[in-house]
Amino acid sequence: MKVALIGGTGLGDLDGPSRPLGEAETPYGPASARVRVFERWPSVLFLNRHGDERGPRFLPHEVNYRANLWLLRERGAGAMLAVYAVGGIAPELKVGDLVVPDQLIDYTWGRAHTVATGVQPLYVDFRDPFDPAMRSAVLRAANAAAVTVHAGGVYGCTQGPRLETAAEIDRMAHDGCTVVGMTAMPEVALARELDLPLAGVCLVVNPAAGRGPPGPTVQHVDAVIAEARPRLVALLHASIDNCPTRP
Repeated sequence: MKVALIGGTGLGDLDGPSRPLGEAETPYGPASARVRVFERWPSVLFLNRHGDERGPRFLPHEVNYRANLWLLRERGAGAMLAVYAVGGIAPELKVGDLVVPDQLIDYTWGRAHTVATGVQPLYVDFRDPFDPAMRSAVLRAANAAAVTVHAGGVYGCTQGPRLETAAEIDRMAHDGCTVVGMTAMPEVALARELDLPLAGVCLVVNPAAGRGPPGPTVQHVDAVIAEARPRLVALLHASIDNCPTRP
């Protein structure tokens, strides 16, 4: 079994050149892109949830999450690391910080959120949405690689593609959210349904609405990702070396 890495905004070329592995078709329609294998990182399966430069691009609410996760499992994934660009809600979070969340709250609607059917319902235990063993592996890797992370946090997943209002962020803070993004759900829940242990690594690319300067520009986000890339890649490399995969 291999480790799958799902990237998002600005993370399509996370670790250099790569080659495609098969096609992108699944029983749930086409995935966002073909699974790719890095030349420098052959044991890792990579998929950009928003698509890549070789095909169409998908906004958060347009991503075919079911197809993406199904395809990664079919290509041999036994564990998953998901990278998310997020806004920081908690006051201690600064732009460029890395967060390894342990909880989430789902504010999305209308997304295809399960592989279950009326004939075959799935009642998965979702009390700890991010796999505890995978999270522990990432936190150990952070320590070994000397990469500073926030160990824990609550990911609030909004519908997008617009950014949130200041009042919405106030509500989310009251609910307990520490970061806000648009892509963790239903991705995390589908991983649980497909028996793929998943941990998330969040990169804070901007303060959430009302927590700092006005909304980020593409150039700003790209600059933050470029600065954080060496730390992020070091953390992912160390994490993958220690990921507990299931047979």
